[in-house]
Amino acid sequence: MAGWEERFDDYVGRLGDVLGHADRRAPLRAYTTGLLLPGERKSVEPMAARVDPARVGAAHQSLHHFVAEAAWDDAALLRAVRDHALPAMLERGPIRAWLVDDTGLPKKGRLSVGVARQYCGQLGKRDNCQVAVTLSVANEAASLPIAYRLYLPEAWAGDPARRALAGVPEEVAFATKPAIALGQVRQALADGVPPGVVVSDAGYGNDTDFRDGVTAAGLPYVAGIQGTTSLWPPGAGPLPAAPRSGRGRPPKRLRRDAAHQPLAAERLAAGLPAGAWRTVAWRDGTAGPLASRFAAVRVRPAHGDTARTEPRPEEWLLAEWPEGEEEPAKYWLSTLPATAAIEELVATAKLRWRIERDFEELKQELGLGHFEGRGWRGFHHHASLCVAAYGFLVAERCRFSPPGWRPEPEAPERPAGYRPRGSSGAPRAAQPGLDRDPAPAPRGGADAPAAALPLLPAELRATTRGQQFMTL
Repeated sequence: MAGWEERFDDYVGRLGDVLGHADRRAPLRAYTTGLLLPGERKSVEPMAARVDPARVGAAHQSLHHFVAEAAWDDAALLRAVRDHALPAMLERGPIRAWLVDDTGLPKKGRLSVGVARQYCGQLGKRDNCQVAVTLSVANEAASLPIAYRLYLPEAWAGDPARRALAGVPEEVAFATKPAIALGQVRQALADGVPPGVVVSDAGYGNDTDFRDGVTAAGLPYVAGIQGTTSLWPPGAGPLPAAPRSGRGRPPKRLRRDAAHQPLAAERLAAGLPAGAWRTVAWRDGTAGPLASRFAAVRVRPAHGDTARTEPRPEEWLLAEWPEGEEEPAKYWLSTLPATAAIEELVATAKLRWRIERDFEELKQELGLGHFEGRGWRGFHHHASLCVAAYGFLVAERCRFSPPGWRPEPEAPERPAGYRPRGSSGAPRAAQPGLDRDPAPAPRGGADAPAAALPLLPAELRATTRGQQFMTL
């Protein structure tokens, strides 16, 4: 059997087939190798120094052009990654879930594409960051991101100057995160990805249009919701349409009245009898089985039902109430069959942990958040290449290696006396033959425009000044 090095060569070769030009194969190999090599930073320049230390400048230019400017198709590359990793995953069991989530990447400044003050899960608070919406496929053994799209806030979507500077495509308009995720789900179905239960947190499950869209696509879901979500308790529902008054068309819309109202999920769950709660374990953790108390009842979502003519179908409300807590802590709605056991509901809802593990490794080991460019194309190219490197790890772990295995590619030897740029022993990076003079004080007072900062080759300065003098 071939070693991982030969399998990696074959893998990168097949990824290169979708890039469009043969001259992109070498930077593809160098970039994915740089992502897999040890190192704290996985931005272009440090990777260039690791993969080609004898020609750092040339390697830097090649990798930068490949990731920030070359017009290859991210979706095509991700499909090739999926085609490689999915068969290995399926050898370990069928796909159980499609995991919908988003990931935040802290970022300074305001010119990097999509950056805004918004919630960043990595920081656990609102801060300057970019946010990408993702879709992953998962089974018991592994998970793999198959779609990755930057969320463009409304302030960005409506700012032509910033869009142009960052190279945002004209066809990209503002879309909410649930709308982006729903588009990814539909595309995955069109691509023939093995279906699974769509699993999301409350950021998506609270959106009724997202849940309805998943159902319309023919997929079940287990979607987190907030405790304030309104539900009709077991056996209840909205009132039927009012009786005809004798004039006009007969009423068709469902009704509520002061005595007939839905309940918030948190109130409904807290009012369940003690016998409704069961301790359920969903997987083994590092310190033993992970378990908590859960209850599951059949309810009807109440959002917008007074605009409908038929009540919404029943679905599961799953609630978690950890031992020792004063009230339930988490809630989900699910369209899994009415015959589903509570253990299945819990195991599916808790499968979201896999995407958190994926992005921990993508960020900490493969440098997902290390791209230093500002453009739309570079942002997505870098992420696609990180997923490509991760897809190789997923396939290797499923077929040949233990879960935590990582390849150990050998970095080229660095030339004698090599110093990374920016280190204390590195030569100065200033351009030779250029002088920088402080700008003279502006004439005309504080409101006058600042004078330009001279930046001329040293040998031309005297000539230029002489010419200026002669023209006065």
